[in-house]
Amino acid sequence: MSQKIVGIIGGSGLYEMEGLEEVQKINLKTPFGEPSDAFLIGLLEGVKVVFLPRHGIGHRIQPSSLNFRANIYGMKKLGVQWIIGVSAVGSMKESIHPGDMVIPNQFIDLTKGRPNTFFSDGIVCHISFADPICPVLSQILFQGGKEIGANVHNGGIYLCIEGPQFSTRAESRLYRTWGVDVIGMTNLPEAKLAREAEICYATIAFATDYDCWHQEAEDVSIGDVLKILAQSTKTAKSVIRYAIRNLPEKRDCICSTALKNALITGKKFIPDRVKIDLEPIIGKYIK
Repeated sequence: MSQKIVGIIGGSGLYEMEGLEEVQKINLKTPFGEPSDAFLIGLLEGVKVVFLPRHGIGHRIQPSSLNFRANIYGMKKLGVQWIIGVSAVGSMKESIHPGDMVIPNQFIDLTKGRPNTFFSDGIVCHISFADPICPVLSQILFQGGKEIGANVHNGGIYLCIEGPQFSTRAESRLYRTWGVDVIGMTNLPEAKLAREAEICYATIAFATDYDCWHQEAEDVSIGDVLKILAQSTKTAKSVIRYAIRNLPEKRDCICSTALKNALITGKKFIPDRVKIDLEPIIGKYIK
């Protein structure tokens, strides 16, 4: 069996992963509270996979209420090295059609008040986040999209808003002037926390609509979104299988050593409780 451990965070429409073998369900408690749901662990393509439905089974948790820290901490505790986040997004460009797949490589964060770091309460860390997506994982996802014949866009800016409401027409038109490619509600602070945890992270984003900026297309409605999600979910699962087969056994990207020179607080000043709580993340740096 491969030594790789791949995490999958399923967004709207992706609540399970068929084909998992030797499945176990694990409920984890974390120093940051309860994750969205139980983690499903199994084998897919001979690789250990940890699956978590971002919004919980039945889609019970809205974006602003997601416990991102517990979700990513749980992945780290379970040994995950790579995370593929799957999301539904709105297209902000004419060239990105509903149903298209986008592999973003940049983010703009407009969320408000969501906890987005593991480092507080006596410990300070400043990670580099100039390039927020794992370059290795994102390219494999792009190649996977091409391999299965999806209409896939390599790179792009993901604008993350608070939600749960969709944008006003004025907001949508403003965001377009910023040059963003897609708009969503969930992939930050996921990417920030994954980088702090030294986990490789990349997004498969499926455009479900044109938000409300497009003069000829209908304004976004949840009914239309769900129809496209049903089609996109099959594509996502095929791309995930391709990625799992093609990920390298060893990591040498920027993600794998993100904390190496980022911890600012001296070891002797870090509270004992914080050392215990964050041991899966900082343990190798404070021994």
